[in-house]
Amino acid sequence: MRRNSNQKVNLKDLNLAEIKQFLTELGEKPFRAEQLCQWMFAKGVTGFDEMTNLSKELRTKLAELACLSSPQIVARQQSARGDTIKYLFSLADGHAVESVLMKHSYGNAACVSTQVGCRMGCLFCASTLGGLVRNLSPAEIYDQVLGIKRDSGERVSHIVIMGTGEPLDNFDNVIKFLENINAEYGLNIGYRHITLSTCGLVPRMKELALKKLPITLAVSLHAPNDRLRDQLVPINRRYKLPELMQACRDYIEITGRRITFEYALLAGVNDSEEHARQLVTLLTGLMCHINLIPANPVQERGFKRSSPEKVEKFRTILARGGLNVTVRRELGTDIDAACGQLRRRYEFEKLGGD
Repeated sequence: MRRNSNQKVNLKDLNLAEIKQFLTELGEKPFRAEQLCQWMFAKGVTGFDEMTNLSKELRTKLAELACLSSPQIVARQQSARGDTIKYLFSLADGHAVESVLMKHSYGNAACVSTQVGCRMGCLFCASTLGGLVRNLSPAEIYDQVLGIKRDSGERVSHIVIMGTGEPLDNFDNVIKFLENINAEYGLNIGYRHITLSTCGLVPRMKELALKKLPITLAVSLHAPNDRLRDQLVPINRRYKLPELMQACRDYIEITGRRITFEYALLAGVNDSEEHARQLVTLLTGLMCHINLIPANPVQERGFKRSSPEKVEKFRTILARGGLNVTVRRELGTDIDAACGQLRRRYEFEKLGGD
């Protein structure tokens, strides 16, 4: 249970069962919990005084013992096309975290972060440059969605857990966030409209599979062999591709859901025709979809994105090999699109950099 400096309980860190227990301990009827949750998670109110169907006495008690976190936007970038808005939200301890609103023909997707920084060390990612600072609480993840919804004035219909951090490295808090965002008392976003990305924490993938949530699991692959993946995605040194692929097969069998494999194309690194053929061999027989990503450049990393011709050749080889493959539509390349770039600039300027 996360508390602020006054030791008040942040009620957004709790699920319905925990809020019922909290209210019962205050001598309140359990049915008040759902009312409270609707105010917090669906309507996104920032103060107890706004909860007009709760008694004044209860609101006073809540103000004394609990708090409601509220996201503060410290930076906002909108793409020239207007289909992408990147946010930087400040946290209570002075750190900041990135989120993105992506407008698609099928609805608005909020891409949220789950950690401040990341310890996975993927070689082409800006999020890992400063390492892991800490996990986000369930409230801090949920607040990103509410902040986007409030600022844009538009409904969020899809969630992509693909921002800064490794979601399965913050497993329990992410699961509680999923429970609240899916619930009828929350934003009621269907699990089938939620995608969770992992770089391949095999034990946690197995744990997630057993929960049988009908979400889409996306695996950040980025290489078709162990030698190259060891370099690009260091977690591969612990869980090699054969183990990762078995975990994917188990996930598909247990959940009945296909897996998406994310593959960022880096010029001269992982985008050759031979790499494409190796990927066909690796993934043939799996119920999966491959999402090819023209990589967003990160200045500190030095990688360049593959040319459009290379991307199309790679896609063609996969398609001819019988794989379901698409190339991700580019969004926000003019607004620090890579995860971690906006936060890194903010932290640098806060420290007086120029």
